Amino acid sequence: MITQKMKYALKALLVLGDEAARPRPEALTIEEIARRSGAPKRFLEQILLEIRNAGIVASIRGRAGGYMLIKKAEDISISELLRLIDGPIAPLPCLSRRAYQRCEDCTDEATCRLRKVFAEVFWSYLILIESLTLADMLGSDEIAGELTGA
Repeated sequence: MITQKMKYALKALLVLGDEAARPRPEALTIEEIARRSGAPKRFLEQILLEIRNAGIVASIRGRAGGYMLIKKAEDISISELLRLIDGPIAPLPCLSRRAYQRCEDCTDEATCRLRKVFAEVFWSYLILIESLTLADMLGSDEIAGELTGA
């Protein structure tokens, strides 16, 4: 399950992606992103800072300042965003590629039935989620509408 923080991040990126697709995209203030996405401004500040530090958006100072996408929507991986915002996405620490940890109560990973069952489900999920980009979400009115409340 994704966190509320991740939902807000996706909503903000969908707003910024819609703006980037316009003929003359403009930087959007946090207030405008909050208004368009329905996400609370106080949460967006921290989320947009994390996303900016990851090189996905840029913040522009001044009267016409705000946030803009600096990566193409097709280059923004939803799985990478999930890891950035929510941390490891594996259901068990022993299945994580990037944050692997042996389970404390496991005596033998090779014969662990929990690991085997969750691995099969997780790898299927991983194949799907790693192929998903922000462009896919922007191109899907159904998904974008659900996330933005439209």
